Amino acid sequence: MDASVTLPLWLFVLLLALAAWWGIERLIAPGLRWYLRRRVNKAIEEINERLQLRIPAFKIARREALIDRLIYDGRVVEAAEEKARASGAPRAAVMGQVLGYAREIVPAFNAYLYFRLGLGIARRIARLMYHVRVGYMDEAGLAAVDSKASVVFVMNHRSNMDYVLVGFLVAEKAAISYAVGEWARIWPLQQLIRSMGAYFVRRNSGDPLYRRVMERYIQMATEAGVAQAVFPEGGLTRDGAMRPPKLGILDYMCKGFDPKGERDIVFIPVGINYDRVIEDRSLLRRLDPDARAKSISFVLWTTLRFVGRNVAQMMRREWYRFGYACVNFGTPVSLRDWTAKHAVDFRAGDKDQRFKQVDALARDLMTAIGEVVPVLPVSLVATVLLGAGDAGASAIDVKAKAAALFASLGAAGAHPYIPRRDQDYAIEVGLRHLARRNVLIEEDGHYRMAAGEAPLLAYYANAIAHLLAKARP
Repeated sequence: MDASVTLPLWLFVLLLALAAWWGIERLIAPGLRWYLRRRVNKAIEEINERLQLRIPAFKIARREALIDRLIYDGRVVEAAEEKARASGAPRAAVMGQVLGYAREIVPAFNAYLYFRLGLGIARRIARLMYHVRVGYMDEAGLAAVDSKASVVFVMNHRSNMDYVLVGFLVAEKAAISYAVGEWARIWPLQQLIRSMGAYFVRRNSGDPLYRRVMERYIQMATEAGVAQAVFPEGGLTRDGAMRPPKLGILDYMCKGFDPKGERDIVFIPVGINYDRVIEDRSLLRRLDPDARAKSISFVLWTTLRFVGRNVAQMMRREWYRFGYACVNFGTPVSLRDWTAKHAVDFRAGDKDQRFKQVDALARDLMTAIGEVVPVLPVSLVATVLLGAGDAGASAIDVKAKAAALFASLGAAGAHPYIPRRDQDYAIEVGLRHLARRNVLIEEDGHYRMAAGEAPLLAYYANAIAHLLAKARP
């Protein structure tokens, strides 16, 4: 019994590795998973105590469980069988497609990462780049929102910073889930975004099966009370003006809505504006049909050069933040009340009729969003200088015209944000910011547009053009 056995070194190492793996898998991993789950559950309990809208069980369920629930949903299976019959493909192959779509869409929300890490990073980034302000909030309307309602923040889309900005500003009320475009599906960004509760959307997919999977996920999340954030415009504004609404996600939410059901859907209009949108010139370039598409390497180089220039300015203490970023929260819109007022039931009638009803809702929501878009210094100054044309205007004239615009906008119910409650200071901020970017040329107190910069001034003026149209008789 005391005979020795000789093994090759590679086999001994392999056996040792297998034994270590078995020990970790069977002895250490279960205890570690229990400990981490306990920490996460404790964190969720603490977070729920301070949130106005508690995190629903659907949002914190295991991702694999949600994927299984989605792919075996009756309407998804029905759509898969229909595609299999139409295409002649095996049912298993079509269900494999469904599984791929579900894995692409379903997030992997991590409450600990969202609240302990993600929001802290978002807050630091936003406050590093901007003077962040909440300008107006219908506090009475927001306080009256039923805690059992499915809350949907609907907002204008000016910058990819919108995700960061709104996410941390509503952190005391809810953990929101965004619909994110395919631009973010790159490693490791997509893993981080999924863990923050966002789901990916193919904006222009023509595959009915994909649309059905997406539709059912959004409906499940809405029915479960998951707080969501939606950009009705469907993408970033190119010229600074608000775009007509796209109906896809709103239609999915409304399609099966029961006005007499237990859970209402409440839309909260959110207006966003910036003194500087980081992507402004790139967005304007997309308006030019003759502009050549830039390569990925060019985009990366431009981004790195932009970051490097700003870091160098920080090191030389010559860097300034990009002005003000302001968010306003308007009066909530109850879908239950809206359907009662308009005598609408989205479940009745055909698709064309439902789309007309959803379009009417979307336009009402866009109007509500437009009414709470903040009026910021750069938008106001850009409006004045654009109206002055190539001749420009003196600082005194700019202040006089801007003050008149402030007054007419306020009288029309708009929400100007006036830094330090000082109109003169606000206008100086707008002039100084545009002059630093060489958009305006200042000569002895006289300001005029730099050559070729009219489109950029128009971009910022367009942010409040709809408010001025309402204010002017």
